[in-house]
Amino acid sequence: MQNSLPQGFIPVMLTPFKDNGEIDFDGLTKLTEFYLEAGAAGLFANCLSSEMYELSEDERLAITQHVVDVANGRVPVVATGTFGGSIAEQAEFSKKIYATGIQAVIVITSLIAGADETDEVFMERMHELLSLTPGVSFGLYECPVPYKRLVTAENLGELAATGRVIYHKDTSLDIENVKAKIAATAGQVFGVYDAYMEHAAASLKAGSAGLSCIQGNFFPELIVWLCQNFNEPTQQENVQRVQQFLIDTMGVIHMAYPTVAKYYLQKRGFPITLYTRRKVEPLTEVEKANADALLETVDKLSKEIEINSLTFA
Repeated sequence: MQNSLPQGFIPVMLTPFKDNGEIDFDGLTKLTEFYLEAGAAGLFANCLSSEMYELSEDERLAITQHVVDVANGRVPVVATGTFGGSIAEQAEFSKKIYATGIQAVIVITSLIAGADETDEVFMERMHELLSLTPGVSFGLYECPVPYKRLVTAENLGELAATGRVIYHKDTSLDIENVKAKIAATAGQVFGVYDAYMEHAAASLKAGSAGLSCIQGNFFPELIVWLCQNFNEPTQQENVQRVQQFLIDTMGVIHMAYPTVAKYYLQKRGFPITLYTRRKVEPLTEVEKANADALLETVDKLSKEIEINSLTFA
């Protein structure tokens, strides 16, 4: 397996559940194929959008293995492998989930060091994690839960230089910070994937490897199009239209997420229940109406830009 990830869109995957709360593995197969058919360059399984904190250890391994099996080498898969406890404990689960065949184990930065601990402590523990997991490749995710711990560009450059850290999902919401991280990791087998869509086009033009955003659980085709066309001279007007659309719709996307994403996929005809284990805002009639309006806007924009949206039987 190559120690690299492709450029493009890497969706943060949802977990489909049955109405009784069990994982819907048939639905997960369909969802994996949906991302791939939309043009995803990779897959991020067992993430916050997957409701990873509400899954048991066995379920985390099971959904990751399932996604790896369905992808069957067509694209690389990454998945979260650190869920608190000692670094030795996090190393053990990292090895278990890496054995499913994923490309990289994703480290939740806020579970390596506490909010009151220094960057020096964080880096000491990251190096300890690497030393306890020979042969395992890693990525970093500045997950907002339990708290958001941002990684400095200098520290990211140091970790990338080990050759063991190959992916970074950035949630700093700061384009200058993103640019600094890209510069600090230049020349390494490494990619910064931006989660913040208010500067998606600017991030791609600055050298981000791609996007890894929750918007891809609504309209992945549009995110793939942006990743493929952000630098195309003849498409710059449309790139700006898509960028402005992403800015204007941030509120609808984030309210009652991920339930609202499942509702949106239902409206697209995708077979998924609204069952969500994660405790989020209720999906009100207002939120449903906003999602309905979003769907109409996306359909109109996609037709005007000539993006083919997937249909479901």
